[in-house]
Amino acid sequence: MAKIFCIANQKGGVGKTTSTVNLAAGLAKVGQRVLLVDLDPQGNASTGSGIDKRQLELSVYDVLLGSATVAQARVQSPKLLDAGCGYDILGANRELAGAEVEMVALERREKRLKTALAQVEGEYDFILIDCPPSLSLLTLNGLCCAHGVIVPMQCEYFALEGLADLVNTIKQVHANLNKELAIIGLLRVMFDPRITLQQQVSEQLKARFGDKVFNTIIPRNVRLAEAPSYGVPGVVFDPSAKGSQAFVAFAQEMVERVQKM
Repeated sequence: MAKIFCIANQKGGVGKTTSTVNLAAGLAKVGQRVLLVDLDPQGNASTGSGIDKRQLELSVYDVLLGSATVAQARVQSPKLLDAGCGYDILGANRELAGAEVEMVALERREKRLKTALAQVEGEYDFILIDCPPSLSLLTLNGLCCAHGVIVPMQCEYFALEGLADLVNTIKQVHANLNKELAIIGLLRVMFDPRITLQQQVSEQLKARFGDKVFNTIIPRNVRLAEAPSYGVPGVVFDPSAKGSQAFVAFAQEMVERVQKM
């Protein structure tokens, strides 16, 4: 049965989508069966996985509204399959922005994604959900079906403030909607060891959260930033780049951590 993880942070611009697509590719590379769910109306995780979101016949929008199943809506990218990093994608586009309004009148609106994913859980080892950078009904759907949250964050002061908000949100969802939900780990991204402040914040994180901080650190890396313009994760675009190698190492760490859960 799949382990379902949200990649979430209420602060924007912290590398959530980059982390999601590269973790998915890294997990596929080490032999895991992966489904990536793009829950952000911007559809960047879909684009970054080699999917033309404008050409999607069915998307996560249709799944949330009950007009399609996950099995009908999921797609694969030939680019990723050719690279040996293939994973399934439940894509998103701008239609998803209207889903929240349409879902308000529906029963169990915060559990729509959970119900849909239950039909395919047995087909995957990991289901990764790329959440939008806000506490919306879409994010709530992700949190309600997840076993845990992976929090990508930069080692900067404002990131610590955003983390406090996210921890409170997770506590509320845990108390009221999903008793399984917990923070699985904090992933330090865009890390530059030359900057003293980043080293200090990193140490603060380890002191406060202990083993909740992943051992793997994702360095600031130009190749990871270039990859989306080619429609592939950095792990596929340049496997030899330091950032790509770090994400493969992170994927291996995730597999080991899940085995201990």
